[in-house]
Amino acid sequence: MLENPIWFGNKLISWYLQNKRDLPWRETKDPYAIWLSEIMLQQTRVAQGLPYFEKFLTQFPTVFDLANASEEQVLKLWQGLGYYSRARNLHATAKHIAFDNKGKFPSTYEGLLKLKGVGDYTASAIASICFKLPTAVVDGNVYRVLSRVFGIATPINSTSGIAQFKALAQKLIDPSCPGTFNQAIMEFGARFCVPSNPDCSTCIFSDVCIANKQKQVPYLPVKVKKAVVKNEFYNYLVCLFKDRKTLMEQRTDRGIWQNLYQFPLIESKKQLQVSTLKKDQEFIRFSEQINIQSISKFNDRVIVHKLSHKHLYTTFWILEIDALYEGGVPFSEIHLLPVPVLIQNFIYSFLPFKN
Repeated sequence: MLENPIWFGNKLISWYLQNKRDLPWRETKDPYAIWLSEIMLQQTRVAQGLPYFEKFLTQFPTVFDLANASEEQVLKLWQGLGYYSRARNLHATAKHIAFDNKGKFPSTYEGLLKLKGVGDYTASAIASICFKLPTAVVDGNVYRVLSRVFGIATPINSTSGIAQFKALAQKLIDPSCPGTFNQAIMEFGARFCVPSNPDCSTCIFSDVCIANKQKQVPYLPVKVKKAVVKNEFYNYLVCLFKDRKTLMEQRTDRGIWQNLYQFPLIESKKQLQVSTLKKDQEFIRFSEQINIQSISKFNDRVIVHKLSHKHLYTTFWILEIDALYEGGVPFSEIHLLPVPVLIQNFIYSFLPFKN
């Protein structure tokens, strides 16, 4: 039966039609809405992405509205969703679609794949859902379902694994309703064939699932071990001027928080204390520009902000400044700037910025 794609697809779609979640992007075939949802759901849970999807559609109901927005507006609305390169690519693609393509999305997989920020998965999803093209999606949920049901131990993040799973998904997809098939297999992986402790006894594939028969469910899919996560030490300098202003800077490097705002930052090789901060050469250069009256820690216990590739051990330093500073950001306006969630959490927990 596993070699019969029609049987597999019918079984899966039947389950989906009875169990699917009621989600707003499933009520439309509009490429703009589907594209928006797929970009947001990259490495993001549905529960987290849903309110952002609704906010974006409310503020930017068409691709033209998104294209005409400033990058700062887009980043601010995206704030807290993470992986900010997605937002920058989203904005760039919206401009291309609106101004170069007159608002029309490409209607082929190959054309969609050329869009900035769109890879195989997103191009396949849009092509199948909006244009009924039989292009199979392969994401974490699909890897999990296929590796277990078909007993495949090839690492899913290896070159051979990516090709093998894509070919299998392409073989299984139902060409008569490719969009429904793709959504069905993703939903099944997200809600039933879950990473830990799935209820295999009631699974629709329990009688044919190779991993279930061989008691390999906990060990599939296989993934090549990631690189070691780095630890970095961040020291944010929160300057408090008497005219109720502070200093903010925009990150211009091509890092994870490109174009977002932050307080002046000093990176160190270890956690600093007041005495060691004062001896830091970068801090000395910074302090020569302003008259610092006092230095204190906002957080006695270091704040650990975990990213996929590194952990940021963060201290916010409160600097009382006597002299006035021209061009600073008023406390009352700081919440309008797009900032990383690490900075946002500090802003809303530090009283002066609430007023």
